[in-house]
Amino acid sequence: MEPRQEVLFKQLETYRKELLGAVESLTEEQAEIIPARFRNNIRWNLGHLYLDQLLWIEALTKVPTAISKQFNQWFGFGTTPANFTEETPSFTELKVLLQSQPQAILEKYGADLEKEYPPIDMGMQTIEQVLIRTIFHEGMHLQAINDLKKFI
Repeated sequence: MEPRQEVLFKQLETYRKELLGAVESLTEEQAEIIPARFRNNIRWNLGHLYLDQLLWIEALTKVPTAISKQFNQWFGFGTTPANFTEETPSFTELKVLLQSQPQAILEKYGADLEKEYPPIDMGMQTIEQVLIRTIFHEGMHLQAINDLKKFI
């Protein structure tokens, strides 16, 4: 792996730890609260972030990932906690999934980070480029989570 890719995965791991640290003291009940003027809760934000990285990899590679299609119904763009069912992963389950995701991505795609595919949104052609985009997206949702925490 190239040094810049090692840095990329270090960033993925570091920012993911920061995200999980921001929610570590919260309860399942607190993660369910949707304050006035908000559309989603902390649980939804975590599920959305887990889904987002995998959807972008799928969109680029055209190869389905191991993620359940129900994840998109629960956490996809435009969804809300109103879409949750009894099968929707809990706050605790989502934290476990998020914690293991960077290493799982490294193991599965680490050797193919620079492999070029036909370009998708914003001209992204490699998994490396997709992961850079998802780091930005994760930061946006970390801010949303921090905003939600102010009202819990």
